[in-house]
Amino acid sequence: MKRALPVLLLLMAATAGLAGEFWLEPARFVVAPGTRIHLRRLAGEDFQGQPWGGRRARLELLRHYAPGAAPTDLLAAAATPDTIQSTVTLRQPGTHLVALVTNNALITLEADKFSAYLHQEGLDNVLALREQRGHTDQPGREAYRRCAKTLVQAGPPSPTDTASAWARPVGLPLELVPEQNPYTLGPEGALTVRVLRAGQPVPGQLVLLWRRGAQPRALLQKLRSNQNGRVLLHLSGPGQYLVSTVHMESALAASGADWQSTWSTLTFGVPGKTRY
Repeated sequence: MKRALPVLLLLMAATAGLAGEFWLEPARFVVAPGTRIHLRRLAGEDFQGQPWGGRRARLELLRHYAPGAAPTDLLAAAATPDTIQSTVTLRQPGTHLVALVTNNALITLEADKFSAYLHQEGLDNVLALREQRGHTDQPGREAYRRCAKTLVQAGPPSPTDTASAWARPVGLPLELVPEQNPYTLGPEGALTVRVLRAGQPVPGQLVLLWRRGAQPRALLQKLRSNQNGRVLLHLSGPGQYLVSTVHMESALAASGADWQSTWSTLTFGVPGKTRY
């Protein structure tokens, strides 16, 4: 136990430096058509988030995909350069998608903290590369960016939504794409999610599934994607869900970092006995 305690403290210190996951979260995941709803931008651990303090200059993309409609650029709707407008009106019935991408921020961690962080996030490829390069005693200089998607249901799923905006890749650097609509699955349903990087499937990618309020902790599953970039997730009842993944690779020399990480999340709700 005495030996394990320093390792635990090291892991906590390392992950605190990056503030864990980043996601979009509506006040409610199921609403009536025509509802105007605010999407919070949150960061934190164990699906317990605090408001993200980033400003508009950090955003590369913030877009609303409504059923059967052209995408809406929410960045263009901001009143001032420093404003992030993430309140949307869900006019059409069906499943709406909102996607967000940030640009890079830089962070440097001491060598032992960086190694502990890589271990916790399942980034074994980077651990191996640092060892091969003889860099395990050097600080980890990382450029990191965030990709987040959320699905919000307005009324019943729309039978006329043949475009299925919720299922379409939208071109994020790292993207989680559901192959079934979570709002048509039962509370104990199975959900297949693809991991795409620059539009291509990513095999061997670690994917985590979280449900808020689940016991003994919010983390339900940790799975590696198959050769086609797919993971099969098992829902565990009604509630709010988060799917997350992170990919890291060597950074471009001009970035000022040694490593480029891209974090991606997908949030959605699973109704119980919902009246639309």
